Amino acid sequence: MSTKGVGLMTPVVGSDDGTQYHKDFTLSITKALGDQLAAALDGLDRAPLAEPNIARLKEKPGVYQLYLNGEFVYVGKADKSLPTRLRNHLGKISGRRNISLDEMAFSCLYVAEDFSALAPEQLLISHHKGMGNIPWNNNGFGNKDPGRQRDSTVLKQNHFDVVFPIDLDRPIEGLSPGETTLHELLETIKAGLPYNFRYGTSGEFKTRRVHVPAAGMTADQVFQLVSAEIPAKWQITALMGYVIMYDDSPSTYRSAWRYYRHGQLVSAQPEAEPAGSAEVDQPTLDD
Repeated sequence: MSTKGVGLMTPVVGSDDGTQYHKDFTLSITKALGDQLAAALDGLDRAPLAEPNIARLKEKPGVYQLYLNGEFVYVGKADKSLPTRLRNHLGKISGRRNISLDEMAFSCLYVAEDFSALAPEQLLISHHKGMGNIPWNNNGFGNKDPGRQRDSTVLKQNHFDVVFPIDLDRPIEGLSPGETTLHELLETIKAGLPYNFRYGTSGEFKTRRVHVPAAGMTADQVFQLVSAEIPAKWQITALMGYVIMYDDSPSTYRSAWRYYRHGQLVSAQPEAEPAGSAEVDQPTLDD
């Protein structure tokens, strides 16, 4: 049979000849969701970060944004309760120097629980990073207590704890004058401060009696008082973001700015590394 004049189709088996018959397909649904979340938050008013405004929120999961003096600084999520998470931030900021709660505001969106699997917080972070930096994400603001192994870490100059260190002049809430045990006093200090106070334990703390001269004493005053009551091998160390107490005197910590030993205050100059890409935030406290 003659094939003259009959056009035969030759199968294309590759793209070396410049034809385009196959390519990767990328579904940009995550980017679209991130853009929609950001647009929805931007369309909301901003409320001062204060208890009356937090109390009006529903006990639902969601995402939120924080603003410092009108500038967007942080995006976060609450897996169970937006009010609980925002109260954590309110307490943390209230115990810091160089910043005031009057400067802080927030907006938030309730998000259905089945949507949490899509990591709405990360969608928002990706959206904002694509448009510029998010100052407080990945700079330590969202961190919980890093643990004993990180106490000697040298922080970067743009770390949240370096820019906004803890306030040792803040009065300890719940402190009552009179006699108490050292153990009970340590528990009161831990519960009455808006930043973490982590300490070692000793059996003698439960029997050692301490006199608290007055209510309203500052953290600085109480730490001096406690340092006079603990054994000589113990010390209290104020790091940039929290306070620790262990039997390691006179050890030094590179991020420490104050030590309490034998009832005396010893000032120190904390080190800080050049600003740059900060550590990835550890999860905030559970709702």
